[in-house]
Amino acid sequence: MRKTPLFNIVLCLTTTVATAQNPIIRDQFTADPTARVFNNKVYLYPSHDIVPPEGQRQDWFCMADYHVFSSENLTEWTDHGMILSQEQVPWGKADGYSMWAPDCVEKNGKYYFYYPNAPKSGRGFAIGVATADHPEGPFTPEAEAIKGVSGIDPCVLIDNDGKAYIYWSGMGIRGARLKDNMKELEGRLQEVKMPRREGQPDMPPMLVGGQQMEGLPDGFKEGPFVFRRGDWYYLTFPWVRGDTSNGKNPTETLAYAMSKSPLGPWDFKGIIMAEHSNGCWTNHHSLVEFKGEWYLFYHHNDFSPRDDKRRSVCIERVTFNADGTIREVKPTMRGVGVNKATEKIEIDRYSVASTDITTQLIDTVNTFRSYQASLPRKGSWIQYNDVDFSTITDGYLVVCAKANANTEFFVREKSAKGKVIAKVTMTVKSENGPFRRDMSEQWLTLTAPLEYTPKGITNLVVTCEGEGICIDWVQFKNRPKYFTVVPAGASPMRPDALGFIRRWMLLEPIKQDIRSNVVFTNTWLGEAFSKTYFKDQLTLLPKEGQKTKVGSQTLKWHALDSENYNVKLFRFAEKYGQQTYGSLFWAVTVIDCPEDMPNVRLAVGSNGASQWWLNGEKVLLLEGDRRMVEDDGVSPRLTLQKGRNVLRCAVINGPGLSDFCVRFVDEKGNPVTNYTIQ
Repeated sequence: MRKTPLFNIVLCLTTTVATAQNPIIRDQFTADPTARVFNNKVYLYPSHDIVPPEGQRQDWFCMADYHVFSSENLTEWTDHGMILSQEQVPWGKADGYSMWAPDCVEKNGKYYFYYPNAPKSGRGFAIGVATADHPEGPFTPEAEAIKGVSGIDPCVLIDNDGKAYIYWSGMGIRGARLKDNMKELEGRLQEVKMPRREGQPDMPPMLVGGQQMEGLPDGFKEGPFVFRRGDWYYLTFPWVRGDTSNGKNPTETLAYAMSKSPLGPWDFKGIIMAEHSNGCWTNHHSLVEFKGEWYLFYHHNDFSPRDDKRRSVCIERVTFNADGTIREVKPTMRGVGVNKATEKIEIDRYSVASTDITTQLIDTVNTFRSYQASLPRKGSWIQYNDVDFSTITDGYLVVCAKANANTEFFVREKSAKGKVIAKVTMTVKSENGPFRRDMSEQWLTLTAPLEYTPKGITNLVVTCEGEGICIDWVQFKNRPKYFTVVPAGASPMRPDALGFIRRWMLLEPIKQDIRSNVVFTNTWLGEAFSKTYFKDQLTLLPKEGQKTKVGSQTLKWHALDSENYNVKLFRFAEKYGQQTYGSLFWAVTVIDCPEDMPNVRLAVGSNGASQWWLNGEKVLLLEGDRRMVEDDGVSPRLTLQKGRNVLRCAVINGPGLSDFCVRFVDEKGNPVTNYTIQ
């Protein structure tokens, strides 16, 4: 099939992964996709559109090499890199830029890759074959093209009896048996007089093999793809069905015919996919069965909407009628496959949406940044189907969005009125003050705790709850194991080998209006830490799950063991709180000493300012805009009393990632560890 130019793409030297949603490949243009199933994976062999280099026709199709991609689930695609370039083809022009639609099949453990190119001598196209021991190569091209095949868009069918047939575009759509070596045609070649081009001398006759496929409709046809399903053979092909008279230029459909024989004659049945609605002239395709479902791979110019000579591969599900005919396939943005919730889900590639939703490219120059969806008003919604939450155990939401300040959107389950999974509030202000009333141009990556975790596979719905928003993607992540819940009756623990205290009762964060940590002076902190936030705050010994009233907030205490020497308050707030930044954290722990321990010092580090009390007495203040540094502040000499000691702290922070670390050290700075923590 005709190929498309495009940006010259730097070849990947390492494996890269592209994700689901149409189009499926996001770092280069891909067209003319042939999909095959090998070793329980789908392998994708597309052509590779590039921008024509200087000296080549700038408004025409241009392809210099091939990549191969693979997937086990149709949502995650691995690029195995370049498998063949025009410089490696012995019989082809090294600057032909005519490596159009390919195919690959397996027989007796060997992989045969068929591809077109411009030959070194003569005009037109020839088709060659390269072989490999693995579906991703490396492929070794044969020294000569296949004799008797003059054309483009090869497709090979290996029938149930092991016989192989090749089909191509050239003087119509032709087909022929292949010999067992998969590199030569069966039967005699025929002399065919080639048509004379205006202004050029007569061409000598060519030796052509095979036969023209009969029973197909009039009109331009190319790109044959043949497959067998049950007793039926299907010849599918791009077809221009519209009126081409008087300079009209109708675009291609995908059409098909059926037969009980691999070489026809064929009974034309109709359309698989209609013309692209945006006027993209070409389409090219393949159909493959994978894990009991049939899929159509095709191309569209989603990432080059003003130029239909740069295409990208898309996928849709295919279904058949009882008589074997194919139901017409409608192109979608969502594509196919079940996304893991941990993948980046491009929500703008939605399944269904309210009528006011629009999508547009994020960047019209670097189009591979993909799309954004605009939800213009309260009540706007978009739905993305088939997301698997089975791997989310302790999750939170990450979202890339832009919006006016003080607007809000929800991520829901199943419908626009469904259960709320997470709430996101846009409260960020720009350096120059609040965002304008129109959409901000600043993309923000935000996080939000989950209010509810769905089970299994479900549909996601984003609803606008305030002013309009633009949204790019959402993703759900599992938190690293920062804390372990302390069960009731748990045995006491000791400090770790370096003396750090890891068991704490933590109160969910208290909201603070702090825009900058530069306010953390001694005077300011003295007022902040002496304020009464809740009843008995310097005497209370809370229990797991106990609730405490703080102003308008009702907060809960959590008994936790930190997995790290530094207690990550920010991660605690992500999981348990409504406030991650601009927070005041309270922590309490109980220490049991077997004897009096005089002349010890409390050594502390905290991200944010902090105040520390031992047995109700203030012993240390860390002021200023702190970063968490081990032993950043050290108290005067203290005595840990025999029996119970209560250590409390309050950590306050604005925009930073709050945490702290604390231990007791002796006169020489060595950690004190001969006590237990309740």
